[in-house]
Parts: sequence; structure tokens; C-alpha cells
Amino acid sequence: MNDRSPASFWRWAIEQPAAPALVSSDEVVTRGDLLEASNRLVHAFRARGMGLGDGVAAMLPSGRALLELSLAATQAGWHLTPINTHLVGAEVAYIVRDSMAKIFVGHERYASVCGEVAAEGSIAGDGLLAVGEVGGFHALDDAVKRHATTVPPNRVAGELMYYTSGTTGRPKGVRVAIKHRSPEERFSEYTILVRHYGITPGGNGVHLCACPLYHSAPMAWAMCALHLGHVLVVMDKWDAEQALKLIDRHRVTYTHMVPTQFRRMLLLDNQTRHRYDLSSLTHLVHGAAPCPIEVKRQMLDWLGPVIYEYYAASEGRGTTVGPHEWLERPGTVGRPWPGLGIRIIGDDGSDLPPNKPGAVFLRLDDQVPFEYFNDPEKTAKNRRGDYFTTGDIGYLDDGGYLFLCDRSADVIISGGANIYPAEIEAALVTHPVVADAAVIGVPSEEWGEQAAAFIELVDGVAPARELAEQLFLHCRKNLAAFKCPRSVTFAGSLPRDPSGKLRRRVLRQEQPQGARFPVGPGPSSSAHIEESRQHDAP
Repeated sequence: MNDRSPASFWRWAIEQPAAPALVSSDEVVTRGDLLEASNRLVHAFRARGMGLGDGVAAMLPSGRALLELSLAATQAGWHLTPINTHLVGAEVAYIVRDSMAKIFVGHERYASVCGEVAAEGSIAGDGLLAVGEVGGFHALDDAVKRHATTVPPNRVAGELMYYTSGTTGRPKGVRVAIKHRSPEERFSEYTILVRHYGITPGGNGVHLCACPLYHSAPMAWAMCALHLGHVLVVMDKWDAEQALKLIDRHRVTYTHMVPTQFRRMLLLDNQTRHRYDLSSLTHLVHGAAPCPIEVKRQMLDWLGPVIYEYYAASEGRGTTVGPHEWLERPGTVGRPWPGLGIRIIGDDGSDLPPNKPGAVFLRLDDQVPFEYFNDPEKTAKNRRGDYFTTGDIGYLDDGGYLFLCDRSADVIISGGANIYPAEIEAALVTHPVVADAAVIGVPSEEWGEQAAAFIELVDGVAPARELAEQLFLHCRKNLAAFKCPRSVTFAGSLPRDPSGKLRRRVLRQEQPQGARFPVGPGPSSSAHIEESRQHDAP
């Protein structure tokens, strides 16, 4: 590093070692401490055989250990794969094996799962390291304590490799090739993600990490905060009121959330919501899952024009939209990031005109082109020239703004008409007794498929047939009859991952038990077909 190197965590830490970098529930970590710990990891792992382009996998809670490992990997030229801490042993073992990781770092909180990974045998014993005590693992603290804290030689920018959740089959690693660039150069570009919104380096920036760091977007925002010289406040576990407390206490200036968290905060009573001073918040950025229009309106009414949205994937960036633009076009996820583009492609492979739904294809980022690791067929299948798709369906309006309908794998085809579950879910969650909602297609002898709704009720509300009918009528006020669910099941909590994404495949395979009621009049064939004809237009 030299005086001309771009702003980055490494430079901030050398120039201001005593400044706080990380605040968690049980400690405040300075920039200098975080730097020394990450440097020590590089030396220790290199001594265990880690070389340029090698992989390390980690199953760690959000917090210091995972951030230290990320800072180590991204200056040593390694691929780091953070693993979802809700996965079971076989799922974790598959990712560790498929990623070809040479080192696996686990946490005693997940000791049972880590034990299954060790038993699977894809990693040699010296490559099994643990934070805390895990049977068969070497203690990470013991493995690194004798190594230097000095800046490691031969520093090369590494990359994070996430595994897609996918809708079918095994997840695949989204891999970006290691290029011989300095970490400072790579992560100066990386912070474009945050700087695009007008968030600038230095100053009094404070970022609240409210989502698990094993997901790509929360980790990206957390790393950007460190590289911009901001304080990072990390939540180990989500709680709506606790998030408000942290924003108030630490004068948080920006945060990243998902729509499910919006809904949980809106369910707090007015007295609780207004107990905390949130005036420091200039940017609340959301993505990962569709946000119902009414939910976002309520958030804007509460917090003001500080809510920004993006549409992206682990594979790359897509669109972004600010609060004022969104209010002009409610429901849009925005226009392409600068330098990128969007195509809407029909079943015949041709580009579709405005306002016609089709497969959404995003332009590949020239700076970070990706491949699906160990799966050239999947890599090729999702490409159209310089564009890739993640399976979403949407349309562009006349102004080039993208509107999403749903994922192609989730579309319900009823009587020849496409029904998008996300549209029904967005209507259902605006009802005051609905805490969460999910919709899937179920077989129908007459129509092929029909929509079935699964409802999580707010506390204190009991399931009832009359309530199920009320929910149907609530949908009917906002949607055509053929789109409305034909059954309502009052279930417990729905299968969402902590990023807010509904695990619809799990919902299909293990439909939650609960009081189930058929709802709504059976539509006449003529009415259903007539509405089906009109359904192609958004």
C-alpha cells in the first residue's frame, strides 16, 4: 500500500487504527484490531497451504469472525463462501465439497452440522477450524495466535462466492475469477454499490447490518461500509424494535433491509414506532424480494423519502430506483444501473415491446463476469449474448422502468392464464390481520392449477371460515377473480430464509398444516376464459 492507494478499509485502518470499525451486541472492535486479526488469518492460512485462487468456506454467525475472514480472503486472492446457517449437514457438506474449499471454518453454535461436514471427509483435518469448541476441529484462535499481524506480502484481491438458493436442484456457486489486481483497486470499484446512492466516504457514516452476512447483499453493504471508513453496527438476530433502538442509539445513517422486515416494523404499535429518533437515517435501501406497493407506501409515509430500492442477484446488478421516482411509478424496481442494461425476451427468443411480460435478462457486468462453478451447461443456458437471467418475469414500461411479475418457476397456469403468486401475496399482506402470506399453485381437475394461499395471522387473531372469506373478498377488490386464491390455510410461520425470500419449493413439498377453507365462488368457464384473455397485459 502507498499514499496514492484508493480509499479502502486497509488504508483507513492504517491511518486511524483507534477508530471504531465494528459494533456488535457484545463488543466494539477498532479498525486496527480488525486489520491485525485479518492479517494474522492470511499468514496462518497460507501456512496451512492456502494459495492464490483457493477456496475457504465458513459457517459463522454475523459478526467479527466472519468479517475478519472476509477481509483476509479479499486481500489474499481467495474465494470465500459464507454458508447459510440454517442449512442442515448434508446441504452444508455439499457446498463445502462442491466449492472445493481447502479450509472450512465453523462455529460452536452449529457444532452438530459442522460435525457432519467433518465426517463427510472432503477436507483434511488440518483444514477444519472452529470458533469455540467443535469436536474434531482445531481451535481457530490456537491456529492463528503465533502468526504475525503484519501486512502480508503478495496481496491480491479475492472474491466472495455465494451459492444460489435456486428453485430446482442443487444450489450452484456464483464464481468470479480472481484477477491480479490490488485489493485497494478492486474494492474502490466495489463501493460504487453504495456511492451510487450519494453515500460518501468518511464523515459520520454509520451502517446498520440488519440481515445475515451469509447473503450476498448484506455482506456487500457491510464490506462497503468498512471500505468507506464508516462504522458498522451488526445485528446477530433480527428484531423489529431492536433495529429501531440501534438506529436511535448509534445514529445510523443508512441500512439495508428486505420487505419482510418492513412488514414486521409496521406491525409495531404507533407508540413503539415513534418512541425512537430515526432522524439520522438518510438511506434505507431494500431488495432481495418483491415489496408490496402498500407496504412501501406506509414506509415512505412513516420515514419520508429515504427509501431506495434495487433489483439484483448474486450474479450481478440490475436496476435501482429512488423514492421520488418510485412514487411516480409505484411498483417499479427502477431502471438499469449506469453502464448496464435490460432485455425482456419472449418464448421465441425475440425482444418484447414495452408493457409485455417476458423473461428478464440483465447485462453482464464487464468488471465482474461470473460463471456457475463446476456447471458450464447452466452458465451457458442462462445467457443470451452479454445478458443473463435468474428466471424472473417482468416488463419494461414506456419509460424503460422495470416491473417484476414473478419467477418463471413460480407462475401458476390456470385455464391457460398466467397467475403471479407475488401479485396475490402483495394484496393479502395489506389486510390488517395478515402478518405474512404465501401463494402456490395446487392441482385442479377443471383448470389445471389454482392458487392456494397460506396465511400467518397477527397475534391474537383466530382462524375462521368467515375470515378466510374476508381475505378472498379483500383480494377480489384488488385482483381479477381468476387470480384470487381458491383456498386459504391458516398456518404457523411460513418458510422464509432470513433474507426475506420465500422458500416456495419447501412450501410446495411440506405444505404447512392448519385450518384450511375453500373460498370464493367457482368462476364460470366463460368468465374465467374472458379474464384469461385480458391477463397478458399488465
